[in-house]
Amino acid sequence: MLADLVQNTLDGLAAGSAYALLAVGFTLIFGVLRRVNLCYGPAIMLGCYAATFVHLSFGAGLLVLALVCVLASVLAGGYVERLCFAPHRKGSGIAAMVASFALWMQLEEVAILALPKHLYPFPALYDGKPIDLAGFTIRVEALVMLGAASVVCAALWWVLYRTRFGIAARAVIDSPLAAELSGISVPRVSMGVFALASAIGGLAGFLVSASFEQVTPMLGMWSTFKGLLAMMLGGLGSLPGAVAGALVLGLVEAHSQWFLGPQLRDLLAFLMLFMLLAIGPRWMTTR
Repeated sequence: MLADLVQNTLDGLAAGSAYALLAVGFTLIFGVLRRVNLCYGPAIMLGCYAATFVHLSFGAGLLVLALVCVLASVLAGGYVERLCFAPHRKGSGIAAMVASFALWMQLEEVAILALPKHLYPFPALYDGKPIDLAGFTIRVEALVMLGAASVVCAALWWVLYRTRFGIAARAVIDSPLAAELSGISVPRVSMGVFALASAIGGLAGFLVSASFEQVTPMLGMWSTFKGLLAMMLGGLGSLPGAVAGALVLGLVEAHSQWFLGPQLRDLLAFLMLFMLLAIGPRWMTTR
């Protein structure tokens, strides 16, 4: 029983590291713009499809595919920002969210038309055997994602607290009107935030696709639900909370799948979120 507990904990932390990359992107957009981008996952999916197309057409290696995935996700994120969030920057957040949901369908259709099969292979991130450590199994892909999540979070902290762009972004968080009056270009900050969040999402999509060695249209919905749920568990607008929520989500899923079965895994995660909302909804407004 103890061995199963430790192994499931390691698996949960590995899954949570992937969720952390998704949740950080969601939180970055919400924390600065106070908007929920439902098209975040589909933009990531489109980046992965672009990388898959390059791989199938030219046989490109992993480094090129990672760059393609990040670049395509950034372009898709910029497209979403221009059509959904720029027109509603001073208007209703609900309108922007609904518009992003409409673009979700559009990006998904573009990916399906470009690559019509439901399932496509993706090059493996690592072809070797898992690491055996004191009787416990650790996948190399999981260590890569955990390392990537740590590096991304540290780099994001440096950007937000040690650069002029970060100062401008935090000024917009405190008061968009005051930031605009002080000479900060809120539209430029918005585009920068979307580009940064989309780049993080593209990296997460690449690592997830290379770990599972496949790409499907469901990647967009999966990325949206996992990232959004992790962000909500950690508190809206809190980057440390997003990472903590992602790790908790990964642990809950891993242990519930082992002890209760895969059918109740997602149900338990959503039930936990419902209980937190019912007990104290104020925690979700954390900055």
